[in-house]
Amino acid sequence: MKIIIIGGTGFLGYHATLAALERGHQVASLSIDDIDLTGWYPAEIEVHFGNVFTMSPDDMRRELAGYDALIYSVGPDDRVTPPAPAYDFFYDKLVRKPTALFHAAREAGIQRSVVLNSYFASFDRLRPELKLAEKHPYIKVRVEQAKALIACGNNPDGEQVMDVMVLELPYIFGTMPQRMPIWKDIFIERFFRYPVIFFPGGGTAMITAKHVGEAAVGALEHGTHGERYPIGDENHPFRFMLEQMQIGLGLKKPIWTVGTRIATWSASAIARSNRRKGLESGLNMKHLMRDIMSRDFYIENVYKISSLLNYGRGGVAAAIRETVRACYPDGFK
Repeated sequence: MKIIIIGGTGFLGYHATLAALERGHQVASLSIDDIDLTGWYPAEIEVHFGNVFTMSPDDMRRELAGYDALIYSVGPDDRVTPPAPAYDFFYDKLVRKPTALFHAAREAGIQRSVVLNSYFASFDRLRPELKLAEKHPYIKVRVEQAKALIACGNNPDGEQVMDVMVLELPYIFGTMPQRMPIWKDIFIERFFRYPVIFFPGGGTAMITAKHVGEAAVGALEHGTHGERYPIGDENHPFRFMLEQMQIGLGLKKPIWTVGTRIATWSASAIARSNRRKGLESGLNMKHLMRDIMSRDFYIENVYKISSLLNYGRGGVAAAIRETVRACYPDGFK
C-alpha cells in the first residue's frame, strides 16, 4: 500500500512509519515542520509539511491524492488542559478538523484509514453504568470522533467507499529522537518530587509505542470497516508503573495508595486551580478518581486483538524505564 501518515514526525506517527516501512509499504508523512529531521528520520519516507488543522479542503485533497491508505495520529489527548470550555477545544481538534480531512481523504481516493482514539471510549461502551461520556468532555468527544469518522467512509449517496478503523489506545510508553516524552511535565514532576509517592490504587492497560505503530499498520492491513479495536500489551496496577519509573530514575521512595476520598479532594483542588487560570481538564476531576483512577481499566482479549492486527506484545517495563530516562538524560536530580 501507499500509506500517508498524518503526524508522521510525531510520537505515534513516527512509530507507525517505522512499522509500515518494515512491512514493505510505501510511506509518506504529512506533519507540521517543528523539528529537525536531519540524520535520524528514515530517508525512504516522503515528507510533506502542512498543518491539517488550518489546511483548506482543496489543499487536503491535493496532499492525499495518489495514496491508498491513511493513518491519522494527531490531536490532543486527555493530558492537555485547554482553556475552558474543554469540550469545545477537544471537539474542534478531535472531531471537526479530522472530519474535514477524512471527507477529503475519501474524495481523494483513499480506500483504507485508521484513526488513533482512546481506550476511554472502550470503557464508555463496556461500563455504561459509569456514564463516562456524560461526565467527562474528553471521553464524550472521543466517542463522537469515532462515530463521525466512521461515517466519513460513506459518500453523499450513502455508499460505503472508504474503510475506517478505530484504535482505542491505553497508557503508552516509549521514545523517539528529538522529542521529550510528555510524561515529564504532566506526571513525573507532579508525583516524584516528594519523599513519598501518593497515587490512587487502580490499574490500567499499557502498551509500547512500537506496538501502537504496528497495530495501526495492522489495522490497515487486516481491520474491518467500522470496528473499534481496544489494544494493549499488558494490564498492570499503577504501582507497577510507579515502581518501573523509580527504577528508571534511580529512585527508591515509598509508594502510598491514596483512598478515593482523599484522591478526589486533591483532584478537586487541581480543578479549582485550573478554573482560576481559565482552564478546564477534559476529564472531570470530581469524578476522575472515583470512576477511573481507583478502578482497574484493563483490556480483555488482548491476545485475540494482537493476533488479528498482527502487532507484537510485551516489553512494557523496559519501555517505562526508557521513557523516564529520556525525560532526564543527565539524571533525575
